[in-house]
Amino acid sequence: MFQKVEFLRQLVDSFLENQQYSSALYWADKIVTLSPSNDDLYTMARTLVLSKHFHRAQHLVVSRKLHTKHLGCCFLAAKSLQALGNDRATLDLLEDQETERLVEEQTQHVHDNPQDFKTKNLLSSIHFLKGQILENIENRELAAESFKQALQVDVHCYEAFQALVEHQMLTADEEKKLVNALTSQDESDVSLVKGLYSLNLKKYECPETPYFPPELKLFEKNSDVRISMAERLYYNCDHLSAFSITSQIMLEDPLHHRCIPLHVALLVDLKKTNALFSLAHNLVDMYPEWSIAWYAVGCYYFSTGKQDSARKYLSKATQLDRLFGPAWLAYGHSFAKENEHDQAMAAYFKALQLMQGCHLPLLYIGLEYSLTNNQNLAEKFFNQALIIAPKDPFVLHELGVTAFTNQDYDTAEKYFTDALTRVSAVKDSSGVSTGLANKWESLLNNLGHTYRKLERYDEALSVHKQALVISPLNPSTYSSIGYVYSLTNDLTSAVEYFHQALGLRRDDTFSTNMLNEVVERLMSEVDPFPDYPQQIPRFETLLGEPLVNDSTDLQNESNLEQETRSSSDLTPTVGILTPLHTDSQQTLADASNISIDCEMEDVSRTPADLEMDQSLRD
Repeated sequence: MFQKVEFLRQLVDSFLENQQYSSALYWADKIVTLSPSNDDLYTMARTLVLSKHFHRAQHLVVSRKLHTKHLGCCFLAAKSLQALGNDRATLDLLEDQETERLVEEQTQHVHDNPQDFKTKNLLSSIHFLKGQILENIENRELAAESFKQALQVDVHCYEAFQALVEHQMLTADEEKKLVNALTSQDESDVSLVKGLYSLNLKKYECPETPYFPPELKLFEKNSDVRISMAERLYYNCDHLSAFSITSQIMLEDPLHHRCIPLHVALLVDLKKTNALFSLAHNLVDMYPEWSIAWYAVGCYYFSTGKQDSARKYLSKATQLDRLFGPAWLAYGHSFAKENEHDQAMAAYFKALQLMQGCHLPLLYIGLEYSLTNNQNLAEKFFNQALIIAPKDPFVLHELGVTAFTNQDYDTAEKYFTDALTRVSAVKDSSGVSTGLANKWESLLNNLGHTYRKLERYDEALSVHKQALVISPLNPSTYSSIGYVYSLTNDLTSAVEYFHQALGLRRDDTFSTNMLNEVVERLMSEVDPFPDYPQQIPRFETLLGEPLVNDSTDLQNESNLEQETRSSSDLTPTVGILTPLHTDSQQTLADASNISIDCEMEDVSRTPADLEMDQSLRD
């Protein structure tokens, strides 16, 4: 009989390995009849769970109180209740006194026998399952503790580490401490685990030079490792390099679940809407139950400006996975794009509840308050974001904008300079400076505005021209440079830059007004030609020839008086007083003994005036 039972056990294991669950269940039931031991009952319960007979599995374990005697049966009973959607009953079972006593006994057993990997895996699975239940009922603090316990029991429990990192339960410093605290009997093994886990830690808190741990040289071509490197490049704003890596991974594995969100973000930033549409369409066709698939569809409509459709599909993504933080952030962006600040902040607050270890929801909430001109609340949320991510240049930049708006220019300069220093320090893997990305053009321009307010014009010009190198087609930068030149009284250069700004954006009101102002100053302050006399020239009276007769003299005097009177009646806007050197005029002047005042008034000539001057010269 013993040999027959042993044969049936091997047969059941074989069927389970081949995923023939009906055959495995049939013979497992026969084993329980022949040998109703706890291990055989555990095999029977495992087969029922794999066959999705959750009610039968839970009843089999609980009716015999196996969850208080056998660790594997305890896990299967809790797993069955979770699959049935009964989170409260699952938590009650795991927090039962007898269950906790069993867990403590097995924990001590694992501590005394570290080579018992099966028991160690079961313990970590129970802690992880408890963390999932606590997270579902929104008790995130206790959930994080359960996930940490799962990692402490078994450093290889990646699901627990993944939940802590991807669900943003810890800050960047807490994540680093967690990885550094991992221990195992095999030091070489834990070194490998720490190296791999360290690649998945937060990367957006501060742009850094990409670093590849030497102990991971053998995994250089691994997809997960390459995705981690692409994330670092993405948060360094090196989108083209990151896109090159993700595109290659998507060719090798088109449905890599970790690569898809990053690849979608890059497609949005690079405005590759056709590729994004194709990717989203394929995902929805193959995996309509994936929240990432509908997230990709929502991002496509967001990038094409159809915000109502974007919100429709992003909302569906949040319904499929309400813990998917990026979908909530994108949902808020769709409202912010249409200046719906209240709805945007509601979405960001929901993301804040789900991503307590991430500073991005706080940053976006602060931005919305800043756009509604509520600078006090904006600064409050920016400071909270700064506590979580004290080195993030985006947070420093927004704090600088808030200080600038409050006319605290010294503080604004401090924040802008700090952000620029951190961005400029980034280098590529070979140690060469990568330069500034296009995204930092606004940082340079804002720093230039701050220098201008502090009357440090040379530094303002230098920074604005750096921004011009990054983004040479931005009319605002040309306007800013022209304005600084006007303040330094370099009016010619100011006119040149205002003209270039208007060439890029013809309806630029500021550049138009400033150009008119500078041109008026040029006309009043700058000589129209070299050696222009500062005083109005006066011609000396010429002695005339003897008069021929009285009648001719009277007639000439009458004509001169009429001509002089009509000249004196001209307004400055007409300004046609060009002297005509003809014989008749000279004779008239000589005969009348009258001096003529000649003024050059070319301030506001019309094209018709200029044409009239030319005809007179001819």
